[in-house]
Amino acid sequence: MSDPLKDLFKKRFACESGDPVPVRADGSNRKIYRLSGAGQTAIGVLNADAKENRAFIEFSKHFHKEGVPVPEIYGESPSGTAYLEEDLGDTTLFQFLEKRRTSSGFPEDVVMVYRDVVRWLPKIQIVAGQTLDDRWCYPRRSFDKQSMLWDLNYFKYYFLTLGGVPFHEERLEEDFAVFADYLLSADRDFFLCRDFQSRNVMLKDGKPYFIDYQGGRRGALQYDIASLLYDAKADVPFELRDELLDLYIAEAGRHAKIDKKEFKTFFPGFVLIRIMQAMGAYGLRGFHEKKPLFLQSIPYAIRNIEHVLLASPPPVKVPELTAVFKRLIGSSVLRQFGV
Repeated sequence: MSDPLKDLFKKRFACESGDPVPVRADGSNRKIYRLSGAGQTAIGVLNADAKENRAFIEFSKHFHKEGVPVPEIYGESPSGTAYLEEDLGDTTLFQFLEKRRTSSGFPEDVVMVYRDVVRWLPKIQIVAGQTLDDRWCYPRRSFDKQSMLWDLNYFKYYFLTLGGVPFHEERLEEDFAVFADYLLSADRDFFLCRDFQSRNVMLKDGKPYFIDYQGGRRGALQYDIASLLYDAKADVPFELRDELLDLYIAEAGRHAKIDKKEFKTFFPGFVLIRIMQAMGAYGLRGFHEKKPLFLQSIPYAIRNIEHVLLASPPPVKVPELTAVFKRLIGSSVLRQFGV
């Protein structure tokens, strides 16, 4: 299966590679490998979903041209199911902060990296995003109502159902529609990376590089910064989240007209939909696929929901969804995973 990757390596570097070495990819169905030979290294990806690959390849080429730190694409197979990219090493932002975290929070070097990442985000979403060809977006061109309902039902079926959390299905579906309509009233003519979190930021020579934006599409600015600041196990200190959010709004305001008050009004709603999407993934990978690593994120996600609801009530009337949140917050069983 790895022969196409070895062929791409030989074509790129004019030398043979050794056998590809698997690289861990917990939340992905892609097969990722590191190839090396004659002092050269590269990352190879095998994925039967050629359209998803095409999105990543085209976005990467565009971002690279625009000066965004992303992996350079070295080559792809004729079938579109294999491609070779720049090797950015093994250190993610999450791994870096886990090694540096102290009982008193994030040390200054971690905070500095987060600030750097936050400064880059508007350049990706607004500057490079303006000229990005959205015909490559897959499976949707925008984070529209259908996309939101997919995420909300992902949460319902894979987390609530598999986690044994009771709900009234019809009333919850009605609340999902109301909640999605509210979020769709935010300005959403920007590039949404879709999974902008600490495991998708690589650190190379102390500088951030960005990966895994193949699910990117048009959407609201709030979603990606919510993904980063409410990244479950990263557990960014709440006071730092506030600082980074203000930094983000200021940086975004350099590239687009941003109404700070309006931005912050919509922000909690996007935090909640992002958390629900992530919890759907925890349910699929944890409850269904029996991968305990994902279950460990559940208590952090619930604490994030609790924090959001304490700071501001749901932005629209969604009684059944609110009741579900309260059940999650009050569940001693769900809150002790990973303890």
